[in-house]
Amino acid sequence: MTNLDPVATAIGLEGYATESNGIGGVLKARVTDFRVDEISTTVSLDPRGRFTVARITLTNWETNKFCNNLAKRLGISRNRIFFAGTKDKRAVTQQIFVIDATQHKVAELEIPDVEIEILGRTHQKIGFGNHRGNRFTIIVRGCCHSDGTPMTEDEALSEAESIRHKLQLSLGEGVFPNWIGPQRFGSGRPVTAEVGKHVLAGNFQQAVLTYLSMEGYEENEEVAAFRKHIRDNGPTKEALDLAPKWLGFESRMLEHLINNPDDHLGAFKKLPNNLQLMTIHAAQSIIFNKSLNRRLSSGLPISTPVEGDLVGRIDEKGQLNVNSCVTVEHRTLPRISRNCQLGRLVSTGPLPGSEIFVADGEAKDIELAAIKECGLENVDWLVEEIPRLSSKGTRRALITTFNDLFIDSVPIALDESLGEKWNKGPSENSRWHPEGACLRFRFSLSSGSYATTLLREFMQCPLNQL
Repeated sequence: MTNLDPVATAIGLEGYATESNGIGGVLKARVTDFRVDEISTTVSLDPRGRFTVARITLTNWETNKFCNNLAKRLGISRNRIFFAGTKDKRAVTQQIFVIDATQHKVAELEIPDVEIEILGRTHQKIGFGNHRGNRFTIIVRGCCHSDGTPMTEDEALSEAESIRHKLQLSLGEGVFPNWIGPQRFGSGRPVTAEVGKHVLAGNFQQAVLTYLSMEGYEENEEVAAFRKHIRDNGPTKEALDLAPKWLGFESRMLEHLINNPDDHLGAFKKLPNNLQLMTIHAAQSIIFNKSLNRRLSSGLPISTPVEGDLVGRIDEKGQLNVNSCVTVEHRTLPRISRNCQLGRLVSTGPLPGSEIFVADGEAKDIELAAIKECGLENVDWLVEEIPRLSSKGTRRALITTFNDLFIDSVPIALDESLGEKWNKGPSENSRWHPEGACLRFRFSLSSGSYATTLLREFMQCPLNQL
């Protein structure tokens, strides 16, 4: 079954691992429907340490915007706040932050919808990937059949169990395709990769204008008017007046351009460092998704290797050791296949870079076709203007695992407790029904895997419902 969805097409997130009907439904109908608890690696505490360690629970906060707010209130640079992973905005999220500020200053902060628990001090910074994974508790509301009629609890539970069983038969116990989720690209406005393509081409003017003005799907009227004004008139003072207050990154970029009309590189640098890097990662990620989709649709297996595959070792944290990758040959195929079945090894897909290495055989053809489809076959992945954005390239496992999956039903909630998206009701191309059953999914994933892409395998609905 293929998803006729413009966002899904743009980011390569099409096709499913099973031939199923799905349960439809909507995620994040209310903020508390989506809870993420980080499974942290140990941070060594030392009372003489320079940094404050805090466990922070955020409700409906995007991680970058919270860090900007935190930095402003503490009077420190945004780059003096460290965390292991960016979480979903419309959610309740709990994770560890390491902050270059005194315990006293952090402890006395009062920020709406933020709970701060001081754990101590440390000499140790943390960074992206410095956590073992995440535990999720997620409610899918409004389950419905593909014809739009509501599902009963029994029907929804039966279909979910059927999909779990089919995933097990086709890929193995607790295994699903390791898609890169829509939040990597900008949910509803897959802008990040488009900006990354212009950065890789060295065209910072187009990168900035794309970030400021690219149209989104189902955008708020104020935001749509702001972006249209820039498309029609360029980055003007009037555009700055039109910018809604929550578009902080856009406002800072615009202010810079108004004061320095030709300095597009400087305007781009107004984005946080991790968001700058994410534009490159997003361009790589679309190639990975398109390659994975091509592989599924071609009938090549993803959980067992074929000759020519680049296969790597999985460590104790469930992470791929990229340096261990080897090409599968005819003579090594049986042994490598056994180790893939045991979860020790895994077939991989491309996140290309300057030292790109692609698979061989049929897999190579699929990977090169995905790179060409994205129009990135001629870039060298070196960013001379901002060398830290250059990428040597890497590989990503084609499959990943979920653990401790429990699925049960919860009561249908009252409309007044639900959000704007729910209260608007289903649109023409959506797949959910307000009278449909509500299922709760509880599971854990290793770092780098996306809860939304696991639930997508069960829901089989447009991405704007995730």
